[in-house]
Amino acid sequence: MTDRLIYLPLGGAGEIGMNAYIYGYGPEGQERFLLVDLGVTFPEMAGTPGVDLIMADIAWLQARADRLEGIVVTHAHEDHVGALAHLWPRLKAPVYARPFTGHIARMKMGEAGLDPANVHIAGKYPDRVELGPFTVSFLPVSHSIPESSALVIETPAGRIIHTGDFKLDPAPVVGEPWDPELWAEAAKPGVKALVCDSTNVFTDHPGRSESTLAEPITELVREAKGMVVATTFASNIARLKTLAEAGRAAGRSVVLLGRAMRRMLTAAEETGVLSDFPGLVSPEDAADIPRENLMVLATGSQGERRAATAQLARGRYMGLELAEGDLFLFSSKTIPGNERAVIRILNALSEMGVDVVDDQTDRYHVSGHANRPDLATVHDLVNPEMVIPMHGEHRHLRAHARLAEERGRASAIVPNGTLVDITGSAPRIVDHVETGRTYLDGAVLIGAMDGVVRDRIRVALNGHVAVSVIIDEDGEPLGEPWVSITGLAETGRSHAPLADVLEHDLDQALKRADPRTLADDDRLTEALTRALRQSAMNEIGKKPEVSIIISRLS
Repeated sequence: MTDRLIYLPLGGAGEIGMNAYIYGYGPEGQERFLLVDLGVTFPEMAGTPGVDLIMADIAWLQARADRLEGIVVTHAHEDHVGALAHLWPRLKAPVYARPFTGHIARMKMGEAGLDPANVHIAGKYPDRVELGPFTVSFLPVSHSIPESSALVIETPAGRIIHTGDFKLDPAPVVGEPWDPELWAEAAKPGVKALVCDSTNVFTDHPGRSESTLAEPITELVREAKGMVVATTFASNIARLKTLAEAGRAAGRSVVLLGRAMRRMLTAAEETGVLSDFPGLVSPEDAADIPRENLMVLATGSQGERRAATAQLARGRYMGLELAEGDLFLFSSKTIPGNERAVIRILNALSEMGVDVVDDQTDRYHVSGHANRPDLATVHDLVNPEMVIPMHGEHRHLRAHARLAEERGRASAIVPNGTLVDITGSAPRIVDHVETGRTYLDGAVLIGAMDGVVRDRIRVALNGHVAVSVIIDEDGEPLGEPWVSITGLAETGRSHAPLADVLEHDLDQALKRADPRTLADDDRLTEALTRALRQSAMNEIGKKPEVSIIISRLS
């Protein structure tokens, strides 16, 4: 049988987040596999109420886990590493990452009760990790978190460069700068496929360096009259450093609020990627410092309800309280889907008289992803036979594929579940794999099609009525039915309590029921459900979800 090289995204292609990409090499049906990243995306109350995290459905790979050589993680953002500890028990393959990313991954494994030793620390390019038919090197690149890496994946069918998330930043403040000479060296033997970040393909100007933010942020903080609070992504160590240094340059004491930021800073210091972060004062000590001399760094740039930013917007947090004339800086971009939560906080801050500077100005934030001209630069530098867009919604993938084709390279739109053969000179779609989502719901992993979330949405939309009926030894109703109502109006068109109306109509339905119906739980449940929904429709114009509990006395 002929060996082939295949690529299959399970998450992150056709969406932004939940990254999980499979490479395979070998005879069809016998390929050995490499998994790149295993991340999460976050739920929305409208579509996934009560869900804690969303991750890729890895059932296809799980069924072939005996052929999985390893899992490699490009960087420590949650959408690339957040599902590792939740899904690793289904795969049980060795994990490889660079020191900072590995540190975060090991913490996640340990917190889940798994052995952190399953995460192996790898060096940077040209160091190599041998994984079956794959040889993997971690190629440094700049991004909005330290020690991000593209992957140079050597296979018998050719070399792949998987960019991960990246930008072209020659001065990223923290982390490694964009090094075109190193990338040229990695691409020199020839590259079959460039599998490339598509996030900012619609932004037509070149990306800006993280280092360009120091001057405007310092000026903003220096001119502020009251307390200054700034929020950004907890993982953006470079931005935290820029903000803290701006505070110190303005003669302010710097306070950190939020466990996520402290955890990331500690990890950066312990792994050696950060060594000169400005000194911090505790929230307790900050209470004795005049507010005009304080600079607060707070978690919660995306409107997270329990984070420090939201808590400050609701009042006091850790002894600190915002006041009229204070300044609140959002040094971050609002991720699509989080707009309502962020706007809610902006309005709450405005009601306090706090001056808010958000991401609309684009003066105090830069993206961690390559813009369209930067993508073209990488295409030309790497000069691959083909470009496969990833990490983007379908419109991003399509635009990126067009960019590659305009520059004379083969390309294809490869959304989640699309299996492509990249052995030849152009990607060839050969199969489609059923893909979906896995939800972390409390402490349990459930499938998107299991019905749990669907039922939760139906209850939220329609309300719920539980009905209790007792049938005596002779098969006759004992007393009237009893109902418990959740999520419905207490009174309807008749102005009587809804529970009383429903109980009366159910009682009438019971009295009309024939002996065969009363003797059969399924028939009785169907009859009572129909009667209750008709009664509720007449009273309140809704057909609720119904649970019928039948107790029989023997």
